[in-house]
Amino acid sequence: MKSHSLVRNILTVGGWTLISRGTGFARDVMMAAYLGTGPVAEAFLVAFSLPNMFRRFFAEGAFNMAFVPMFAKKLEAGEDAPRFARDAWNGMVTVLLAFTVIGTLAMPVLVWAMASGFAGDARFDLAVEFGRISFSYILFISLVALLSGILTTHGHFSEASFVPVLMNLVFIAAIWLAAWAGWDMGKTLSWTVPVTGVAQLAFTWVSAHRVGYTFSFGLPRWTPDLRRLALIAGPAILSGGVVQINLLVGRQVASYTEGAVAWLTYADRLYQLPLGVVGIAIGTVLLPDLSRRLRARDAVGGRASLNRGAEFALAMTLPAAVALVVIARPLCSVLYQRGAFTSADTDATAIVLAIYGVGLPAFVLHKVLQPLFYAREDSRRPFYYAVASMITNAVMAVGLMPYIGFSAAAWATTLSGWVMVWQLWRGSRRMGEEAQFDARFRQRLPRIVAASVLMGAVLYGASWALNPLLHQHVWRYLALLALCTTGIVSYFGSGALIGAFRLSDFAALRGRRGAGEATAEG
Repeated sequence: MKSHSLVRNILTVGGWTLISRGTGFARDVMMAAYLGTGPVAEAFLVAFSLPNMFRRFFAEGAFNMAFVPMFAKKLEAGEDAPRFARDAWNGMVTVLLAFTVIGTLAMPVLVWAMASGFAGDARFDLAVEFGRISFSYILFISLVALLSGILTTHGHFSEASFVPVLMNLVFIAAIWLAAWAGWDMGKTLSWTVPVTGVAQLAFTWVSAHRVGYTFSFGLPRWTPDLRRLALIAGPAILSGGVVQINLLVGRQVASYTEGAVAWLTYADRLYQLPLGVVGIAIGTVLLPDLSRRLRARDAVGGRASLNRGAEFALAMTLPAAVALVVIARPLCSVLYQRGAFTSADTDATAIVLAIYGVGLPAFVLHKVLQPLFYAREDSRRPFYYAVASMITNAVMAVGLMPYIGFSAAAWATTLSGWVMVWQLWRGSRRMGEEAQFDARFRQRLPRIVAASVLMGAVLYGASWALNPLLHQHVWRYLALLALCTTGIVSYFGSGALIGAFRLSDFAALRGRRGAGEATAEG
């Protein structure tokens, strides 16, 4: 894969992820308007987070980080990749069916582990009810993750990236229908969760079939490849589990403040927009690309892929982080404050959003640095790093809670994220040439930082000037659009002038040079 093709694929995944985050945000705005931050909202958010937590634990995190490199190397070597994929499918179905049944039966325990502050009030019983309805989603979405890994390895990034868009569209339709028909909104949303899982699985199954992969349900075969997959995935599961424990600690801290679970969730949705568009896109493209390059012993091409991915990530993420800090309140006010979502909810959500903004570059750099380890089938060191990050998170969240309240959870997430990045970077220094930053990256990084800081100053002045319009119901949307446009123009204009990037870099389709030539350019 040439360097311009890498960026093009990142943009493809990023574009679909942008659509996904946009439709997801529309879904969350509707939920905030109908449910606010009350008991039903908090109960559903905890219930929905349970299958998603285990999805990141088993499927998208651990399983794919182990499966994709092995699958990509089998394709590169001309080995029987379809058989390996079918064996992995059957093994996953068997494990997930058992896990789904156990999790559904143990829902009171899971809810208590997620939000013990709910115990003794209506939120706990609602969360248990909603959780039992929605937990089967873990089965469907984990199988979707396997199929998506196959599609992305074959270069079918659009099909894999459409999956979350489909989920959001189903949710939006369900909310509209429930509002029109007068159905109970909490139960409607809960039943929508497994429905979306079935729809997503059907779509990716058909897409994989078109690529040449057919899956049925059968008994798993314990082959040497599956044993190797399990050995690699084991530490990755533990590593993914540590990350999810960080989130669990945050929700536990938040659950003792009424409304805080919702504040953290709505702030999370906003910072997930740039994180998803940039971080997930880069992680999705880099892992199979680096795996193939390592198999081909192409260190020069691997270095070019890492550097252009890191450069693109920071060029898009640093200004987004500055914006989330500087205009956190206008964003939350205009986008969320309506219906059951009050001004006090806006203030609390904005505080969390600004804190998450400080950690945004770290969360994206995870996606850039982790493929260096997983492409080598090294899942042990990321696990050790994740344990240190977990300890940092727990100490910060619990230790700061008596002093700063619910925001301790957000600060713990951000600081532990930076601890994880430092460890990944330090660990990658022992790797080969493909893990080193080149002259072009080192030259552009301080200029990207300078352009981001300048944009932050412009945004601060513009938000002060537009403040009266941002509080008027009729004009606030146009005022926020003007504010965001001002920030975008100031960043890309100043960045191009001082050499932080070339605007043609973002087109990504004009290059003709190979990865080695791109590196030599410096």
